[in-house]
Amino acid sequence: MTTNAILDSNSSLNATPSGERTHIAFFGLRNAGKSSLVNAVTGQDLAVVSEIKGTTTDPVKKAMELLPLGPVLIIDTPGLDDEGALGELRVKRALNVLANCDVAVLVHDANNNFTQAEEDLIKIFDERKLPYIIANNKIDLLPPTSINVSALTGENINLLKEKIAALAKKDTPEKKLISDLLNPGDVVVLVVPVDKAAPKGRLILPQQQTIRDILDAHCSAFICQDNELENALKKLNVRPKIVVTDSQVFEKVNKIVPENILLTSFSILFARYKGNLEILVKGAEKLANLKDGDKVLISEGCTHHRQCGDIGTEKIPAWIKIFTKAKPDFSFTSGGEFPSEEELKKFSLVIHCGGCMLNEQEMQSRIKRAVNAGVPVVNYGIAIAHMHGILKRSLEPLKLKNTEVMLL
Repeated sequence: MTTNAILDSNSSLNATPSGERTHIAFFGLRNAGKSSLVNAVTGQDLAVVSEIKGTTTDPVKKAMELLPLGPVLIIDTPGLDDEGALGELRVKRALNVLANCDVAVLVHDANNNFTQAEEDLIKIFDERKLPYIIANNKIDLLPPTSINVSALTGENINLLKEKIAALAKKDTPEKKLISDLLNPGDVVVLVVPVDKAAPKGRLILPQQQTIRDILDAHCSAFICQDNELENALKKLNVRPKIVVTDSQVFEKVNKIVPENILLTSFSILFARYKGNLEILVKGAEKLANLKDGDKVLISEGCTHHRQCGDIGTEKIPAWIKIFTKAKPDFSFTSGGEFPSEEELKKFSLVIHCGGCMLNEQEMQSRIKRAVNAGVPVVNYGIAIAHMHGILKRSLEPLKLKNTEVMLL
């Protein structure tokens, strides 16, 4: 888990992280009224509105509360019919938004017939089983998934918001980070190293979210650094239900925590929470088979200033070299960068961070791209635990089925 995964310094500590917000993206042709509709839905002048085609050149994002849904991230995208070499790049950026989109709104100018670009996008919605609404600017003969709206007069804007909220509500049970593994009254010890890369005066996002989930389960959290863990366990007058550690000190913590106390890491909790734990565990097997020159992609969901001892660019490559006794060829991406399926085919393994700054849709999309490309994928915590021989122990708290089959 990377140390920059923190709330923005200008944000309230009560703010919902971007990765936990429902992502709602507005698509359409140039001058279809996307930006006007976004402004009408948000009640703000979020997007620049102009009669000139191609005013929106990059995806524009706004975190806000959208009633009756709650915390959302609204995304206005460039036109699907943009032209020229630069226009093609803008269209590509618009389509890239699909990877982290929970609900799509296709804004269509009802004065015109549907274009091939719009029909192709609807096919993508259907193929990805992505909930969507077609929002028309004027009354006409409409498909059953459509709704008539007017950004100018505000007609049916509230109805549009209600329909978006209805699509965004998922029928699947709400996922828990750790609270479903606990019983009321349990004590959880969190091991939080404070090094030069840690944000001064703050906890990183995974730690904040874990603490909140522990409190929601009516349990207690005891927090200490790795150097204080041994004394902390001795001083506690109750046996902790589980110890959750930063993956960077997994090996050290494993030696300290008695076998009768469960142990896992923040990154592994997030593998279950936002990713696909079984696929990521299976991907760990590839680590033992890496050879000289094999291409390994190490990817992080956020961007930050790299410092000496950085986990992604320094520590994990060093551990891999020791574990494999080989010299793989490492590549690195961060933030919104992540290769396409075709680009991934050149890699032998993808190692991804816990994804705390990505929403579930984006994390699942990245895993799916790797799987479709035939490339094993694993996350930081699982890879580190496997290379230090403690993966089986670190998965025991998560009640993962068929663990014995997947582990070497």
